[in-house]
Amino acid sequence: MSSNPTSRRSLLKRSFVAAAAISGGWTKARATNPQSAIRNPKSPAPIHLGGPVFEKYRDPEGWVAALKKLGYSAAYCPVGVKASDAEVKAYEDAAKKAGIIIAETGAWSNPISPKEAERKAALEKCRQQLTLADRIGARCCVNISGSRGDLWDGPSPRNFTQETFDMIVETTRSIIDAVKPTRTFFALETMPWAYPDSPDSYLRLFQAIDRKQFGVHMDPVNLVCSPQRYYGSGALIRECFEKLGPYIKSCHAKDILLQEKLTTHLDEVRAGTGGLDYTTFLKELSKYPGVPLMLEHLSKAEDYDQAAAYIRSVAKDQGLSFA
Repeated sequence: MSSNPTSRRSLLKRSFVAAAAISGGWTKARATNPQSAIRNPKSPAPIHLGGPVFEKYRDPEGWVAALKKLGYSAAYCPVGVKASDAEVKAYEDAAKKAGIIIAETGAWSNPISPKEAERKAALEKCRQQLTLADRIGARCCVNISGSRGDLWDGPSPRNFTQETFDMIVETTRSIIDAVKPTRTFFALETMPWAYPDSPDSYLRLFQAIDRKQFGVHMDPVNLVCSPQRYYGSGALIRECFEKLGPYIKSCHAKDILLQEKLTTHLDEVRAGTGGLDYTTFLKELSKYPGVPLMLEHLSKAEDYDQAAAYIRSVAKDQGLSFA
């Protein structure tokens, strides 16, 4: 697949050596990138909040109605890879008509697994889900980079080696090059014990992968892996958006709680019941129009309602609005 290394490396160089210039704002999107976010720090953009739909629906109209009932203007992809072209188009058209952003498809798997069968199956899943994202016009297809350990999303002493970094680069390139998406992006979710585990490691990956249709998926909770980051989550979030903002395609919304027992214990919890700096998160997100914020990892519809209510209350206190 063709790429534009000159312009991308120039932008990344400014990220590394001229952070002050980046934090001043991006005035226009990269011309070759149809979903680039345009930073607009003077006028906060409405936030597109979304999450799973528990209500049963039979068609695109029922899906839209269920989303509207929840107050969502963003959604996870509503169809699977085996959906017909007609069905995919019907849902895409219904979303556009209703002003709903289809945020992402999930390719959750381990494409760098040390087990050959698992790795091959994961690569195929990534290709299929990226193809689906491109068919329906989702903002991105997201996966984690994977793990070199036994658990597909778990820690391993090999996860932070240069060998694994290079493997992630080549694997991601191969997925994008095989599919050749034109309307969507393949993105890697941030993780506490695998690359990308920080704004700078994401920049390194972005530069090394060097593909026009590679984007950023932001989950700040997954970056909070120490008391220092827990209590400094606002600064961490600002750094993420300063360095990665123009390339962020979708964000996840949840929370994290530091427990009062030795040694360090951090638990993922519902938004509003942890310590993540949502004021900073929402203010930074509002600078990038059209980047969806997707609730995840809750078991009941009522939990999602409470999480959404909390996020809306924080936004209201900051004078922010929702699409």
